[in-house]
Amino acid sequence: MLKKRDLHECHSLYDLMMDPAVFPYVRYKCQFYEEYLFITKQLIVEEERETCISRTILDEMGHPIGTIDLYDIVNKTGFLATWIGTPYFGKGYNQRAKESFFAELFLEHNIETVFLKIRKQNIRSKKAVEKLPYAKLANDTNHQIYKSINKTQQIYDLYQVDRLGFLESSRVMQHEVAT
Repeated sequence: MLKKRDLHECHSLYDLMMDPAVFPYVRYKCQFYEEYLFITKQLIVEEERETCISRTILDEMGHPIGTIDLYDIVNKTGFLATWIGTPYFGKGYNQRAKESFFAELFLEHNIETVFLKIRKQNIRSKKAVEKLPYAKLANDTNHQIYKSINKTQQIYDLYQVDRLGFLESSRVMQHEVAT
């Protein structure tokens, strides 16, 4: 469901990203395909420098449908950015992509905490993150970070996923499936 980014999927992803239901919530707002190609090349370089981890989200047929990134990685923490094209809304891809990505981050990359800043008016993303049993609202518990992402006005809610909470939740879910 996830793969490392490459330039071959940029056309498909760019077309999905330009949808008015997606574009306002995308971290890298590219106006032109060439700009998107350039940003993708930069992300690949940043991953080599270990300042970001970027993956393409795939459907069951292996077609690119969105991206998921951990950016601004410092001291085993980073921020998550995810988007999925509108034809794939409401089909469970977001939750599966996040679970797969968190497993990779916490088990393979030794990340401790993932922060998610979600625009207060982005109801779709807020509902999606609130479905994750291991994601916690962190506006009050991480007030410094909350203030830093809302410098001029309160635009974002802050959520966090901790390694231990994710792994414990994964064990509980695996146990429930087994019984």
